[in-house]
This record gives sequence, structure tokens and C-alpha cells, in this order.
Amino acid sequence: MPSYKAPVRDMKFILHEMLNISEMSKFEQFSDLDVDLVDAILEEGAKFTENELAPLNVVGDHEGCVRHADGSVTTPKGFKEAYKTLVENGWTSIVRDPAYGGQGMPGLLGISVAEMQTSANMAFSMYPGLTGGAIKAISVGGSPEQKQTYLPKMISGEWSGTMNLTEPHCGTDLGLLKTKAVKQADGSYKITGQKIFISAGEHDLTDNIIHLVLARTEDAPAGVKGISLFIVPKFILDENENPGERNGVSCGAIEEKMGIHGNSTCVMNYDDATGYMIGEENKGLRVMFVMMNEARIGVGMQGLGQSEVAYQNAVEYARDRLQGRSLTGPKNENGPADPIIVHPDVRRMLMETRAFNEAGRALLYWGAKQEDIERHSKDEKAVERADDILGLLTPVIKGYLTDKAMQTTIDCQQVFGGHGFIEEWGMSQFVRDCRIALIYEGANGIQALDLVGRKLARNGGRALMKLNGEMDAFIAENKGNEDVADFITALEGAKAKLTEGTMWLMQNGMTNPDNAGAGSVDYMHMMGLTVFSYLWAKMAVISQKAIDDGSNEEFYTNKLITGRYFTARMLPMIDSHLAKLKTGAEPVMALAADAF
Repeated sequence: MPSYKAPVRDMKFILHEMLNISEMSKFEQFSDLDVDLVDAILEEGAKFTENELAPLNVVGDHEGCVRHADGSVTTPKGFKEAYKTLVENGWTSIVRDPAYGGQGMPGLLGISVAEMQTSANMAFSMYPGLTGGAIKAISVGGSPEQKQTYLPKMISGEWSGTMNLTEPHCGTDLGLLKTKAVKQADGSYKITGQKIFISAGEHDLTDNIIHLVLARTEDAPAGVKGISLFIVPKFILDENENPGERNGVSCGAIEEKMGIHGNSTCVMNYDDATGYMIGEENKGLRVMFVMMNEARIGVGMQGLGQSEVAYQNAVEYARDRLQGRSLTGPKNENGPADPIIVHPDVRRMLMETRAFNEAGRALLYWGAKQEDIERHSKDEKAVERADDILGLLTPVIKGYLTDKAMQTTIDCQQVFGGHGFIEEWGMSQFVRDCRIALIYEGANGIQALDLVGRKLARNGGRALMKLNGEMDAFIAENKGNEDVADFITALEGAKAKLTEGTMWLMQNGMTNPDNAGAGSVDYMHMMGLTVFSYLWAKMAVISQKAIDDGSNEEFYTNKLITGRYFTARMLPMIDSHLAKLKTGAEPVMALAADAF
């Protein structure tokens, strides 16, 4: 049975020493925030995820969800009880608006708790996770009445939420969407159509499910300019705003999936279902993209979460499994063989994963802090900067983190050899669950196109200029620190290569858009590697200072060792990505379509 232990020490390092979460108390909403409160929440979150959610991960994978003849769905054994505990302990409301019953904690703290839940049980964590996105969409686009009606019970966890975009004939290209909405005399709409791949579309965990559905009104223009967004509850609310009559929405089937079996991924049928428009007609995508952007950060977190739990189990196995002898002589002289952790190639896979996990966590949390600043700061320049940085980082967090997490999770499975292929060890589940993260909420190729085609050019390239300015200031500040000179030199080199790639795209992408398309994934990885280099340099400076100040905690020494692995063994991949990017579209597009 695989196990999970929340990496609380590393979380505290990033939250306190790197990102200084206590400074968030300067915002009125977080005035009560302090180190002790943050640490208490992390410790309790660790207990809940380790003891309640992790043991159910294998159960959910083996049992899956069951759809019954009446269209209802039963979640795996133990999920309902765990969800009740989740709600009773207030985990669904931790970062939500106090005006509607939330606890008002920073999203930066919430992402830490969500990471624990995702590592412990990704399929389970998606039920409250999707609700969080729906809450944000209603908070941004809903009317005062809609907010008051739906948010309190969604925040408390009594009700859950979904997002309904994809249809059998359209996924990325939402302009092809066919679901229709017919206005009624009372101002409501009748929604008819079919949606697929709807996570948590039907289940037995909550009293009501609030579906957010994209559809077209009768006279809507073609394409994405004619899409509206609707609230479609599973049960229509009665005069007391409690679940009453069953709405015309049902689960037609549960998808047979590669992974995340414990989550009910549904085909949803809407048959004259009653819905209520959110925001303005034909402008539903604006609100839905608020939900999708939050979901993309969450998907990046899912990749990191699977890589982290896979790493923990691979390390434990590598310490215990005896096979062969060390190339430099026996290390377990009294045993028949050495533990496989002595072998360089096993170390390579473990170090690759560890270095990715620690930098990925720093990137994820850094992004979450930008969102907190964007939402709560009264300083217009600070808000602008946070919005720019978060917009630039979002496709990197989603695309780069999940691309790399897939490889590191597979590497951890590889550590087990043949046992990694056997279900009882649990490594197969981490690989299978991780795989979806590269696909949903916009496949990673789309994330790369978004980065190159939209985010770089937005506001005249202001976001990248601000990121470069921040890195330049950090380099200048630490240029004379000989103890971390290798990290600073590595960052300077990575930044120069990213700039070279950016200039190549600017010069060649306009003349032939396929040049940008062909190089977009390589550029996204270059951006990921550069940002990782920056974050590793920051972590190195902090760790070295702690050592210089007299700390003998092994954590800081290990942080420097892991960071140096990244700069020596992982960062050089930026050269390969730059070389591939600069070949342009010709090698990619030369073969005729009918020759494939």
C-alpha cells in the first residue's frame, strides 16, 4: 500500500522564508494572519490528508464510481464519510469570502492545503476543487441575488459545483458549441444539449450540484462571441431556497478513464433544464475563463502533487530494495546486496524528481501569492504587476509543471522496476492519474500557444519586461555572493537564452505564424527552466544565509545540494529547447498531410 506524508517543512520554507506569507497581514482581510496560525493550519491539513484521504486513494482507483439505472452516482467506499469530515473541519471554506461564510485565508495558504489533498487523493480532491472554481465564477460574474443564493452553501460544502464546456464535437474550439438556451417568460432559460468529460458531474457527496453551463441563446452570433453562461442546479430551489424539484439534467454515463477513477467524470444530458444566466448575454466566456484560469493553476498543482507522492514512495522503495552492489564497493557489507539507492541511475531519477518538486512548489506558491496581491492590494502598481506576472506564469504553471511531472512520476515508477508495473505497489495509479493533467483545462500545446501568442504580446510585452526586471534586480543584489555564485551565473545564462528565444519568435513568428506554433512548447519549457533557475537561486540565497547565521539544520544543506543538481543536470536542457525552437516550422510542416 503506497503512503503519503505532507512535505510540511518544505511548505513552511517557501511560505515563511521565501514568500514571507506573514506580510499578507498588511491587507485588511488577513490582519489576523501570523506564523503560528499558518503552521497550525499546515499541521492539521497534514493530519487530515495523511490519515483520512491517502488510505482512500487506492480504494477509489479500484472501485471507481457507479452509475445506477436512475442516473444517480455512488462514489467509492469511504468518500462520503471523508467528504463529511472535510466539510465539518472547514476545509472547503478556508480561502473563501467571509461575507458568504468563508474563513478569508490567503490563497497562498489555501494552495498548500490543496496540494496536500491532491497528493493524498487526486480524484477525491477534485470534488471540492471544481466547486472552488465555480464559486469564483459566481463571485466574479453573478448578480448579488445569485451570490447570496448559491455561495454560502457552496462555500460551506453543502453544495458542490461543476464547469460544463466540452461537447462531443468541440473541446478547444468552443466556437463550435451547440447547447442551446431558450428564454422563458419568467426570465429563466431552458437549456438543451449534451456535455462530456464533466468532472464531478453527478455524485452522492452533496445535497445539490450547481452546474455552470456554456450555451447559446436563440439569436446568438456564431462563434465564441455568441456564448453565454448559465447556472443550472441539479435540484431547482424552492421558495425557501432549498433543493426541491429535480431539474432536467442527468448523468447519461460515466466515462471509462485511464485514471482518476474515484472521480465521476460524466456525460451530462440537459433536457429543457432550467438555467439562470450569469452576467451579460453572449459574454459567458469572460466569466468562465475566470474559472478556467483558476483551474489551470489547480491542474499544475495536480501534476506536482502526483510527482511528490510518487517520489516519496520511490525513495522508500529505493532504500529498502536490495539489488546488486555499488560500483564503488559494497555499502551493505552484512547483507546479500546493496539497496538500489546506491546506484547512480536510481539517484538520477530521484534527484530529477526532487529538484523538480521543490522548484515546482515554489513556482506554484509564487503564482498564488500574485493572485492574493491582485485581489486584495490597494496599490494600483502592485496590482498591475501581480496581474502581469500571474498572467504570464499561468500557462507555464499548467503546461510546464504537468509536462515535467508526467516524466518524473514515470521515473519514480521506473525505480520500482517490474514491481512498478504491478498494481499492488500503487505506482501505476500515480502515473495514470497524472496523465490527465496534461490534457484538461486546455491541453499543454494550447497553453504553449497561449503563452507565445497572447501572454508575451499582452500590453506590449509588459509582463515579460517586469519578470526580467525582477530577475535583473535579484542578480545585481547577489552578484558578489561567492557562496551562491554558481546559481547566479546559471540564472544569467538562462535569462540570456530565454531572451534569445523571445527575439527569434518576435522576428520570425510574425512572418510565418507556424514558426511560433512549431516552437511554442520549446519556448514554454525555456520559460519554465528560466523561472526554475530564478527560484532555485532565491532558495539558495536563503539557505546559504541560514547556514551562515549558524543553522545546522540539514534541510538547508540539502536544499543547496538539490539546487545544484538542477543547475548542473536539468538547466542545460534550455540549450536543446532553444536549438529546436530556432529550426522554425519547416522540419515540422514539410511532410504532406496525406503522407503521414
